[in-house]
Amino acid sequence: MEVTPDNIARMTDTSASATPSGPAIDWKALYGVDTTGTLFERMEMELLELAPDRAVGRIPVKGNTQPAGLLHGGASVVLAETLGSLAAQAHAGPDKKTVGIEVSATHHRGAREGYVTGTATAIHLGRTTASYEIVITDDAGKRVCTARLTCLILG
Repeated sequence: MEVTPDNIARMTDTSASATPSGPAIDWKALYGVDTTGTLFERMEMELLELAPDRAVGRIPVKGNTQPAGLLHGGASVVLAETLGSLAAQAHAGPDKKTVGIEVSATHHRGAREGYVTGTATAIHLGRTTASYEIVITDDAGKRVCTARLTCLILG
């Protein structure tokens, strides 16, 4: 399937845990992505929504903690960079690649259980770069982390 502004409106994961917001598109096949053995798989990440201007995903806190039992700050950054990068790839299209070139994060509170959900929202969608603000919240909807990511569009 060719990615166009008309048919990319909302891509959703085809896994049973996803919350569909439209017809499911197999984003892994579309972009030739194999997540086997990657952080995406190891962190039990779930992609719930994907579009050029927005991506939503989540990870469990369990298994992604630091020794004190709190969600590891690096896990929040991995979730943020993954969501922003996937949205940037959706913006760039399947014939181009994207790479993160800058990421920053502010950690606001800890999470000890449940899931954290990240929502990447486009700040800038250009020809050579795409930037996103990623807000990560806990199950109660409280902000855990705010991140910002800029991706370079290659090719």
